[in-house]
Amino acid sequence: MLRPVLLGTNEGRQTLQAPVRYSPDVEVMRPDEDRTIEQLNETFDTILERVAKDSGHAVRSVHAKSHGILEGTLAIDAGLPPELAQGLFATPGEHKVYMRMSTNAGDILPDAVSLPRGLALKVLDVTGERLPDAEGTSQDFVMVNGPVFQAPNAEKFLGSLKLLAKTTDRIEGVKVAASTVLRGVNKALTAVGIESPTLGSLGGAPNVDPLGETYYSVTPFRYGDHIAKFSVAPVAPALTALTGTEIDASGRPDAIRETVRSEMAGIEGVWEFRVQLCRDLERQPVEDPTVPWDEGETPFQRVATITARPQDSWDAALVDAVDERMRFAVWTGLAAHRPLGNVNRARNAPYRHSAEFRQRFNGCPIHEPAAVR
Repeated sequence: MLRPVLLGTNEGRQTLQAPVRYSPDVEVMRPDEDRTIEQLNETFDTILERVAKDSGHAVRSVHAKSHGILEGTLAIDAGLPPELAQGLFATPGEHKVYMRMSTNAGDILPDAVSLPRGLALKVLDVTGERLPDAEGTSQDFVMVNGPVFQAPNAEKFLGSLKLLAKTTDRIEGVKVAASTVLRGVNKALTAVGIESPTLGSLGGAPNVDPLGETYYSVTPFRYGDHIAKFSVAPVAPALTALTGTEIDASGRPDAIRETVRSEMAGIEGVWEFRVQLCRDLERQPVEDPTVPWDEGETPFQRVATITARPQDSWDAALVDAVDERMRFAVWTGLAAHRPLGNVNRARNAPYRHSAEFRQRFNGCPIHEPAAVR
């Protein structure tokens, strides 16, 4: 029988509910999932085709614009307790990683259109049973700088995506003006304690430096014997000093990329990879990613660190290898980290669909990186 977990010192220990054990019945299939996925593919096609036609180059259907590509090392902690020593994190050691920082639109916009930040992480040379159709030997994690998803299920997300698809080929100046207004509204709401993921996704997010942000998987995943959400948080002082810092993108369409490039030239970035275990399926649901998992009831716990030395975050060869020739998808990885819930199930086919479109249009093969050992 699983026992409660104690965290902290003898003077201030916190008793936590034992983590929920994974079983397939934690997921509840919706009757309309197949049709929703078909419509997601159709809507992504609209975005992909419009952008490719306008620019002559196919990009990702979401998180199209990169702000930096980093090489780094993931070091898995030794001596983790059994509930944290699971899947990839069961064995201490180091893995090469690629990190891609992005903004979530499906078209390449000037940075004055401020949108939520994304961080995609590809961990190389991962051993173990893989998810169905997961090529290569990598484990991917895809995150954004907010703890919850904007929609409770794929069908609701489809409605938001259709709205974004309608604006994909709109005049940039209109988007910049709209983003300025939405940012003001979002700041006013935040000042009185109201956060709006919807306003942020439409262009009202603060125009923050991605190097200082904390990123979240927002959706749950299998974590070996358990269920978890993931987070990557900056811990190096040079990074935490940037947390919340806004970038002035006036007249600078690639201001974020330029800023990150300048900063990473002299920064050794260190982040913690953290795990938040599900301890109550009612209070920490699998099927509704709009519900935050209370960190007081189930805190994020460190299982690894990521280190990126000072480097050129827009090196042409690395951008070509990672941004153009790789894809990041939550269904690339180990069976021990199977994506869970309706939104995650709906991400499988569209992610693959987007990559296949890019490959066909650009005539550039997309593949997983070769093993480095």
